[in-house]
Amino acid sequence: MIEIIVGEKGKGKTKELIAKVNEDIQSTKGHIIYLDKNNKHMFELNNRIRLINVFDYPVMNTDMFLGFIAGTVSADHDVEKIYLDSFLTIAYLDPDNVESAVTKLQEISNVFQVDFVLSISMDQEQLPASIRSMVTVSL
Repeated sequence: MIEIIVGEKGKGKTKELIAKVNEDIQSTKGHIIYLDKNNKHMFELNNRIRLINVFDYPVMNTDMFLGFIAGTVSADHDVEKIYLDSFLTIAYLDPDNVESAVTKLQEISNVFQVDFVLSISMDQEQLPASIRSMVTVSL
């Protein structure tokens, strides 16, 4: 399953994402991973949540990012959820490529039973129609 939190920059997507991940850790039996572009939110996350700064690794394009996700899932079979803050930035996406990247994440989700929660800096109306139904929060 994929959930998307959308809104323009500065609307509070990260705050919403952090609140959701901290709430989910209370009811999740498996592991939760939070991918971000820096370590800025480390102390806002429950200590049972694994924070990964994607920019600490040699990920340089969308294909490498999707491989990074697949490697993360394959390294820990107990991962239940992966939160992706600043999705467009950490996945090296422009708004035109969002649909294909989300489709590939959906395939990973279906095969490995890992849920993804994404924050995307766009208005809901700017998203491709095929993924608008995945939006759970629009700011």
